[in-house]
Formats: sequence, C-alpha cells, structure tokens
Amino acid sequence: MSATHGFFRGLAAFGSGLAVLLAGLALPAAAEPETPVVYTSGSTVTRANGLGFDACTAPSLAALQAWQGTSPYKVVNIYFGGNNRGCTQPNLTRTWVRDAVVGGWKLLPTYFGNQPYCMFGNKPNRYTATNATSRGTSDAEDAVTQATALGVRPGSGLYADVEHYDRTDPNCRVAVRRYVSAWTKTLHAAGYLAGVYAHQDSGLRDLSDSYSWTTYARPDAVWMARWDGNSSLTNWPTAPNTHWSNYQRAKQYLGDHNETWGGVTINIDSDAVKAPVATVARTYQVTSATSLNVRSGPASSYPAVRTYAPGATLFVVCQTTGQKVGTTAVWDRLTNGAWASDYYVSTPSNTGFSAELPRCIYPGQVAVDSLNARTGPGTSYPTTGSPLRRGALAYVTCQKSGSTVGTTSVWNKLLGDRWVSDYYVSNRSNTTWSWPVPRCP
Repeated sequence: MSATHGFFRGLAAFGSGLAVLLAGLALPAAAEPETPVVYTSGSTVTRANGLGFDACTAPSLAALQAWQGTSPYKVVNIYFGGNNRGCTQPNLTRTWVRDAVVGGWKLLPTYFGNQPYCMFGNKPNRYTATNATSRGTSDAEDAVTQATALGVRPGSGLYADVEHYDRTDPNCRVAVRRYVSAWTKTLHAAGYLAGVYAHQDSGLRDLSDSYSWTTYARPDAVWMARWDGNSSLTNWPTAPNTHWSNYQRAKQYLGDHNETWGGVTINIDSDAVKAPVATVARTYQVTSATSLNVRSGPASSYPAVRTYAPGATLFVVCQTTGQKVGTTAVWDRLTNGAWASDYYVSTPSNTGFSAELPRCIYPGQVAVDSLNARTGPGTSYPTTGSPLRRGALAYVTCQKSGSTVGTTSVWNKLLGDRWVSDYYVSNRSNTTWSWPVPRCP
C-alpha cells in the first residue's frame, strides 16, 4: 500500500529551491519493507538491459571507445566511492561520466563501503549488528555526495557492495540486513534507488529470506555474484523468480579474466544487467528562433517558469508524452525540473522519442503479492499481461484519475501502456498525486 506523506499531499510546486527543501524535510515514512523514493523534480530512473563488465579501475575513455561497437558490452561498472574501495580511479571524473554516457555506455554505480564483520577477506572497515544501521546510513549519505559530484543524478540505482561472508554466524546475518535496510531508506529519502551486490550463498540468500519481513526495508535491485558462466537472470538457486522480478536483477557470471576488443585489453568480470543504472543528464541546444518558455508540466497550459534564449544549452534527463507541438508530442524534462517541448530542442528526433534519452519514470515497489495491470485507469478495464509481484518495481510514467481503489482514485500508467491502481504502489501518497510524477495527457 502506498506510503502517506501528509505534508506533501496535493503538492505541485516547481523549482530547484523547493527540491532542496523537500530533500531536507522528507524522511522515509512508509513501513518496511516497501519504502517510497522521494524523487526530485529533475530526476528519472534509467534502466539497462544487456551485457556489462566491471573493472577495478574505470577504463579510459579511449578504451571505452575501442570497446564500443566491437565488444558485446553496453554497461560498465564504476566504483564511485566507499572506504573499502581498493583501486585508484584516475579516470573517474564528472567529465568522464558525461562523456562515457554520450559515447553510448550505461553506468552501474557501485559503492564499496563498510563490510560485515564476518566477511571472508581482509577489508579493514567493518560493521557489527550494533552499528550496522549507523554505518549503512552514513555510507548511503556519502554515496549520494559522491554520486552527485560525478553528475550521477537522483533516480539512479546505487549498489552497495556486500562481499561474501560467513552466514553461519546469526548476528552477522542480522548486521547485513540492518546495513542494507539503512542503506535503502537513506537512498530513498535522497531520491535514489537502492541496489545491492551480493554473493549468491550469503547476501543474496539472506536478503531473499527476509524479502517480505516488515523489520527491514527491501532494496530495489540485486546484483548476484555467481561465476558459473551462465548469464541468465532467472532460476537462481538462492532467490525465487518472484523476488526482484521486474528489471531488478544483474548477475556477475564470469570473474577476473582478460578480454581484448578493438585492440584494447582490460581485466574484467562479466555481467548480465536488467536493472536500474545511473541517470546522467545530456546537453542540447534551444533550436527556436525566438526565446523558449519552459513550463511546470508537459503542455503549454502549464505556467512558464523560465525562458531560454535561442541557442541556449539545456540539460535534459528524460522524455515523456505531453501536448503535441509542431511535429511531436514529446516533452523533455530538464535538470531543474522544468519541461520543454522537444520540438524546440536539438535532440536527434523532432517527431518522437530519442533512443539515447530515457523515458521519464518514477517507480515504486508493489506492496501486494500479485497486482493485475489493466488496459486503462479503472477496475472495469480488462487485465493485460502478467501480474506484478510483491516488491516488483512499477515503472510509473504518469498518473491519471480513475476508479477509486482503497483510499485513492489515482492510477499509474506504466511503461508498456499498462495501468495499476496507485493504492498498491509505494509512491509518496496513497490518497492523491505523487509529486513529481506528471499527469497523463
């Protein structure tokens, strides 16, 4: 059931200053395991679906360019912070992040922070069951700081590295669950999705066992380490297919080996990824001959909140459907939360969506065991596709009024043009609209 944030009911304001205020005031208010993400206005979730690789040190842009188009990989991991991060990162800068994304790569941000005290290995910074919550909180806070410095925006999935540990120690299992719960709630309050990298026989097993427990917040995605050469994201031995079932899984299926593509050799682990990754803004220019008004919603009926001169630079995070202008009904969401008609922006297409930009989506976890999706915003519409399972991410593109379910008449339109009642999705309200999700046209 959706979380209630009474302070935010009916909120439909705009502006980066307000976003900062919200970030400071908004605390995770839902009961575990589903806690809402407090998305900022200039955010979206970006998804990846394909093969990826992780290297201890972020490769040079020249190496990525050599691998782009010659290798099977489309996703690259970045170790972007953490007090147990082992390798130096001479390449990993805000410019590198921007240029890697412009070059066609999607980024899987990994934070190598504190580890459980019973971890196998010699990493020095560890937590116990007593301080796991405070360490998970402080690591998540630092992860947000480090991600922000690199231009990895709210809506991104940030993955805590939890190395293999001795799960015969019951207190250590408690410590891991407390750490991950605190990591998840802190990231959600800052507008990020929470992921976890975990070994199939320790972290994944314990998080799956506590998947529906009301004691801990559930992470949004899992990245399993199992070096069996099998890239499948289903039929895992320690987590059923009903857990993290909707673009919420990655697998490190081959460890520590060299691969050469485009004449460049990198030592990597190989991954399959179908999960949230980093959201990074792209830059475009205003193409109109006169000044361009950007608005508080994706239509000219919304108030203008800022004006850009011809040729001005716009920082775009995602696209959605809105009022048709010229040859397109696509609108671009900017990093400041405003909307610009794509007809006046130098994106690759002025008739439809541009493949390089993600759709604007604001997912929440499903809070019932099985949720039917429908062809329209009401229970009178027929069901369509497979039901969404508990904990699945409902990738919401916009909201619209429909038939009343529970305490709300708000319905969520999902990617794929399916509809679910917002009553069963852990967004920020279970009575009204969830800012900053746009209204459906």
